[in-house]
Amino acid sequence: MDGSHNCYVTTMKFKQRETWLLAAVDLLTKKLFKPKGYKMPKVRVACGWPSARGLAAKNRTIGQCWSKRASADKATEIFISPFLVHKTTDTWGVVPTLVHELCHASVGVEEKHGKVFGDCARAVGLEGKLTATHAGKELMALTKTLHKKLGPYPHAKLDAKKSPVKKQTTRLIKCECGKCGYVCRTTRKWLEDVGAPLCPAHPKQKMHFDIE
Repeated sequence: MDGSHNCYVTTMKFKQRETWLLAAVDLLTKKLFKPKGYKMPKVRVACGWPSARGLAAKNRTIGQCWSKRASADKATEIFISPFLVHKTTDTWGVVPTLVHELCHASVGVEEKHGKVFGDCARAVGLEGKLTATHAGKELMALTKTLHKKLGPYPHAKLDAKKSPVKKQTTRLIKCECGKCGYVCRTTRKWLEDVGAPLCPAHPKQKMHFDIE
């Protein structure tokens, strides 16, 4: 399997979340998007926390679509939150969330939640506010059909609040001038990308720092 959406179902039972999700993409592309005139690019989809607000207590992000420009092989990458489980009665569950992200993939992430995205979302059965859609009656019916063909989504809800692991915060690294002792702090990213800052009192003097 090359990770694209062209994954044909040879069995109705899946042991891995990603294979289930890829099979769902394949069926949704054929049964929902193509009949409405929407093409699907090369897509990868996985179960994983979105990069922003994935662990938020309110207004939690439950799905995310990354532009193909961010991928080394130009694949559109989609992540479905581990917080979600697949139920045929959930209008905002795994399948409706996947459909929302596939709309972004089809029309282009750069369209955000504007009119072009909205036209696609409405065409495939998503209702409600475009930034927080839910499945309408027709899409829920398709969700039940998909469930019959693919079987259960091999995943159990992951609740980050119950984990003892604390959320990591950004660590500022101390930089110090070896001549006058001037101190400033910056992040590891800037130190690795562009190097140590210069002391304002000694502009030719790069400051010392220690990354553990």
